[in-house]
Amino acid sequence: MHAKTDSEGTSIDASWPPRSPRRPVYYVQSPSNHDVEKMSYGSSPTASPTHHYYHCSPIHHSRESSTSRFSASLKNPRSLSAWKHVQLGRGDDDDDDDDDEMEGRDGSKANKIRLYLCLVFLFFVLFTVFSLILWGASRSYKPKILVKHIVFENFHYQAGNDQSGLPTDMFSLNSTVKISYRNPATFFAVHVTSTPWELHYFQLKIASGQMKKFTQSRKSQRKVVTIVKGSQVPLYGGIPVLVASREHLNTIAVPLNLTFVMRSRAYILGRLVKTKFYGRIRCSVTLRGNKLGKALNLTDSCIYE
Repeated sequence: MHAKTDSEGTSIDASWPPRSPRRPVYYVQSPSNHDVEKMSYGSSPTASPTHHYYHCSPIHHSRESSTSRFSASLKNPRSLSAWKHVQLGRGDDDDDDDDDEMEGRDGSKANKIRLYLCLVFLFFVLFTVFSLILWGASRSYKPKILVKHIVFENFHYQAGNDQSGLPTDMFSLNSTVKISYRNPATFFAVHVTSTPWELHYFQLKIASGQMKKFTQSRKSQRKVVTIVKGSQVPLYGGIPVLVASREHLNTIAVPLNLTFVMRSRAYILGRLVKTKFYGRIRCSVTLRGNKLGKALNLTDSCIYE
């Protein structure tokens, strides 16, 4: 029985088909998607596999090579266009940088121009203020003019003819006038001129003279003497006192007016700042036949405007 059993058992064992070996596990990876992997594996029906083996089959290599060649042919144009896009982007960036640099240079030039304009404007404002200050300060230094005296040297009264040949009385006079001129300014000189100095009998002019112009330095004074004379002035009966005292000219007394205008100009900053002073003077004086050659004081006989 046992032998039989063994023989049966042996026969049973020999007749029982052998177990198939465990199938190896392999994976198939798609080259188009690296993130998703397709995996196929086999295992025995009795037990789950405990070890996984990565298998690179020829099929996988062939698929990968063909797919990589196809994808490379597709990716190359994309990469070329992307490269061109990157290059264009860099070119645009360079252009932007150049534009920024140009704008920066233009902005710096504009800022410099505005700065220069502001400095020039500020200079003119300061110069104007300074000039106005000097001009205002110079106005308080008006020249001092004082008529000292007049001397009638001689006069002649006689009959004659005017330029048209009309008979009339003619009058000639010779005199000198002395004045004192003082410049009180501490920081500028003055250039002095004058209108003709004239002697009038009411509206009739009988003598005139022109003062010589001069320049008076600061804080200084001088005496100015001017000759005032008239020669063969037709009277046309304009001075009745002379007609009545024809025979006694040493007793005549003819009221006269001495008038003139003194003009003083001060150039403080060259000719940029100029100050003008005008002095209108009128003096009352009497021509007396018995005081020829004597100085007649006019200190208290003049009006200064």
